[in-house]
Amino acid sequence: MVLERLLEVLLIEALRSDGKTDTSPGLLRGLTDERIAIAIRRIHESPDRPWTVAQLANEATLSRSAFYERFGRAVGMAPMEYLLAWRMALAKDLLRREKASIADVAERVGYSSASTFSVAFGRHVGLPPARYARDTSFDRLLQAEAASSTETGSIA
Repeated sequence: MVLERLLEVLLIEALRSDGKTDTSPGLLRGLTDERIAIAIRRIHESPDRPWTVAQLANEATLSRSAFYERFGRAVGMAPMEYLLAWRMALAKDLLRREKASIADVAERVGYSSASTFSVAFGRHVGLPPARYARDTSFDRLLQAEAASSTETGSIA
């Protein structure tokens, strides 16, 4: 589901783009930069890895300062900010779709403990992960009931 949304965002950005290199910062612009694209792919391949700017710069074969500046200019945010946003998008998807424990989700998105993940998730999303999972499960239940009653009403 996250990949599907990411592809939609890429398509929208591609359609908005006029092919010039001075397009607004974003994921598409980051992916058109060969070196930055390498770092983005590594983040997406291994979100659970304890990445540092130095490691990502090494992957992109750039100095740390050149990588940081180039990433920010291309993507519109700092590398660690992008990593956090990607991890939180994955975590939200896992919490919505799976019955995984908070500790399992934390591990899968690169946190050493459920408590550090919970703090980061709460700051980023505005809700603790358990409440987010519960609220999205309740929303799905309400949507399913509404769809069921609509189908039942249309048959009668």
